[in-house]
Amino acid sequence: MMLDDIDHRILRALQKSGRMSNAELSEQVNLSPSACHRRVQRLETDGYISAYVALLDARKMRVPTTVFVEITLQGQTDEVLDAFEKAVARIPDVLECHLMAGAADYILKVVAENTDDFARIHRQHLSRLPGVAQMQSSFALRTVFKTTALPV
Repeated sequence: MMLDDIDHRILRALQKSGRMSNAELSEQVNLSPSACHRRVQRLETDGYISAYVALLDARKMRVPTTVFVEITLQGQTDEVLDAFEKAVARIPDVLECHLMAGAADYILKVVAENTDDFARIHRQHLSRLPGVAQMQSSFALRTVFKTTALPV
């Protein structure tokens, strides 16, 4: 399915405020409420909209520290990769895990309360991940820019 200008406007609006009513959305994109509702349903069915979520404030949730962890594995067989991916997915403090091209095999985005909390996460979880040969952690000093919105 090809997306047209109206679909793009709907997607941009929903990325900014996913809780807006259909009436508000239809007004914002200049479309009748019924036509807008049908388009949103089609975008959901076709997988362009995969979920609606609430974005929480990390500071209020007491996990303001972001750490990026580069992981190099001992090998890259399917078994090693699968074991690592299954294990890392069970760590609640890991928000993202990306298989990389380059020096590291994976990069993780981890949240923690502070450096002591990250030391606990490292000791209890990260250091026990299967197949890890090397790990390097980098602490984010300040978030300059952050968005969940994809370019539409």
